[in-house]
Formats: sequence, structure tokens, C-alpha cells
Amino acid sequence: MLKGTKLYSILNNKCPRCQKGQFFKTNNPFNLKQFDKMNAHCEVCNESFEREPGFYVGGMYGSYALYTALITTVFVSCVVLLEINIFYVLAILIPLIIGSQPLFFRWGRLLWINIFVKYDPEAEKKKKKTTPRW
Repeated sequence: MLKGTKLYSILNNKCPRCQKGQFFKTNNPFNLKQFDKMNAHCEVCNESFEREPGFYVGGMYGSYALYTALITTVFVSCVVLLEINIFYVLAILIPLIIGSQPLFFRWGRLLWINIFVKYDPEAEKKKKKTTPRW
């Protein structure tokens, strides 16, 4: 995948500005004790990941879109194309939705911050200065 694209940042858990630092503390989204823990800022370019209170509520829209795409794809492929009984489709969908929750949670947040932060190949050299929060 090409570095410098927003998709690279989202799928590889990278800072949207420099695409070198880690956005979440761990790369494994299925580590259920740590899947939602974010770094406060990028360790490479010092981009703040804590924008403002409630900023990542918008990430729920991204998660919602991902769940809608998953459910629609499974439903159409199972019911329309394969003509599987709807109760079997539910038996497939429910574990799939529960299992994909940590991954879609992360992708939703990464998608949301990538909308507002642009990639800067020189970000490491222009490291942002942190200002104290008073």
C-alpha cells in the first residue's frame, strides 16, 4: 500500500500526519484489554491525537458505515445469491458483527482523524511544539 494515502494510515494504525508513529498503543485490535487505548500524541511528529472533548464521536459515523457495508454484503450474498434461510444468515451475522467490533472501532476513529489531518512528508522535521494545557 502506498505511503502517503489516508488508507495507509487507517489500515496500518499510523499517525495521519507523518504516517510513522502509532495511533493506538498496540497494533493488535483483538487485545481486548488494550484495543481502545490511544496514544496522546505521535511519538515521531508530536501531532496531538486528543483534539477536543467529544471529537471522536464523529468516528461512530465511520463505524456505522462499516457495519452497514458488512451487513448489506453478507445479507445480499447469503439471501439473494445463495438463497440461504434468514435464520442461518443471522447465525452468521451476529458473531461476525461482535467479532469485528474492535477492528471497526479503530477504523472509525482513524477514518475520522484522517478527514481533518493531512499527510505531511516533512512532518518529522517540522516537529510541533507542545503547549501546556492550563
